Amino acid sequence: MPSEPPEPPAVPLSDSASGAPLRPHDTPPNLEQGSLRQAMWQALRGHIPDVATSDLRRAIPLLALPMALESAMEALFVLVDMLLVARLGPAAVATLGLTESIIACLYALAFGMAAPATAMVARRSGEGNPAAVAEAANQSFWLAIMVGSGGALLACWSAPLLQLLGAEAEVLAIGTPFMTISLCMGPIITTLFVLSGVLRGVGNPAMAMRGLAVANITNLLLDPCLIFGLGPFPALGVTGAAIATFIGRGSGALFLLVYLCRGPIAMPLWPLKRAAIARKLLRLALGGAAQHLVETGSWLFLVRILATFGSAAVAGYTIAMRIVLFTLLPTWGLSNATGTLVGQSLGAGNPARAAKAVWLSGWYTSAALGSCAGFFLLRPDLPVALFSPEPAVAHVAQEGVRIISCGYVFYGWQMVTQQAFNGAGDTRTPALINLMCFWLLQVPGAYLLCLRTTVGTAGIFWAITVSYTVSALVSVLLVRRGRWQQVHV
Repeated sequence: MPSEPPEPPAVPLSDSASGAPLRPHDTPPNLEQGSLRQAMWQALRGHIPDVATSDLRRAIPLLALPMALESAMEALFVLVDMLLVARLGPAAVATLGLTESIIACLYALAFGMAAPATAMVARRSGEGNPAAVAEAANQSFWLAIMVGSGGALLACWSAPLLQLLGAEAEVLAIGTPFMTISLCMGPIITTLFVLSGVLRGVGNPAMAMRGLAVANITNLLLDPCLIFGLGPFPALGVTGAAIATFIGRGSGALFLLVYLCRGPIAMPLWPLKRAAIARKLLRLALGGAAQHLVETGSWLFLVRILATFGSAAVAGYTIAMRIVLFTLLPTWGLSNATGTLVGQSLGAGNPARAAKAVWLSGWYTSAALGSCAGFFLLRPDLPVALFSPEPAVAHVAQEGVRIISCGYVFYGWQMVTQQAFNGAGDTRTPALINLMCFWLLQVPGAYLLCLRTTVGTAGIFWAITVSYTVSALVSVLLVRRGRWQQVHV
């Protein structure tokens, strides 16, 4: 849907912090007069001052706000499914944990492709080249369709994949159709995430947030109906959750596609013959997908190790990770805002500003997550009680929340610095960091602690905490070296 055109100003607008002219569709927040509420409302509507040149102390929170809400929409998907499916028993929760550890690989492809789409679109936007922005968006869209279609082929091996992860008979029976439907969402998932990345690249995260809102509302309406059989709908259990998600994400992807084709970006729908752009996007996407596949691939091994302790351990792990991911939402918003600011600042020829955006966002995330860590260290039982009353499940979940929160102040730096690399177009460095920290440290550490000592399931969570902390420290050191500022996209 096209955006509403503002009335033309009587005099040229400019950003008060930098003096740079604003684009015609931008409306400057009136922060100088203390109207923070007005600025936040304008950010949610998509009216953010020139991202490439405006004051970072204003641009970071205004960009992060809709991006954090976008992440909240994504987390709401999994939280709603978890809360409803948890009523079906531990086996149903374990089904989500095992199946989504594989489906996470599909999401890794989507995240990996969204990163180069954001980087290239942000760089062209910072250069002030709208035609190149539309071409990059078009190539990103068709690449997402092709890669997502390839990922959907995994649906043919749903049952063998679950058996490989050690699924018990009951989990295998109810998990196979859930995984089949979820994997068939491949083209929809990659399209939704890549188009959201394009919108973040041009500095309009509010529209990406609206796309996920459409997907969420659809999912919220259908989830209870298809899981429990409300009204004329059949009671499909866990399979109903997969169908609701399929329809919801499809609605969100269609909404964003229509906006990009008809809105201010005017993205051509039919594939353009831009071989140079496609090759560059593919090269960046390989690095982006690698960094996420390396990370999510390690989760497969963690779940496989936990499966030796039974379904209750897998269910507790699943609940703990959902709680942790939900509390990381503000950090996702800040890290995505960092990627956009880095790309547009480099496109505008200002690498010093790009570096400053990284450090400001990093300190913001440390402050936000530090407060969450204190709460989880003292009362992990409170959030866990919302999901499961089973003592065995709750014990593992509380253990996980408490241990993982020990590294909260580092997780924000890990996410912000890696998005800085991605925003600059350097997707290779985060992939190498993840390979070192997750496959050479996290997986062997989890195996030794869980299966070769008496630590038990806590070993999984200590391995996660240590590996992400090391990843954060390495990423910060490499950002300080500054080579990412010379990457050409």
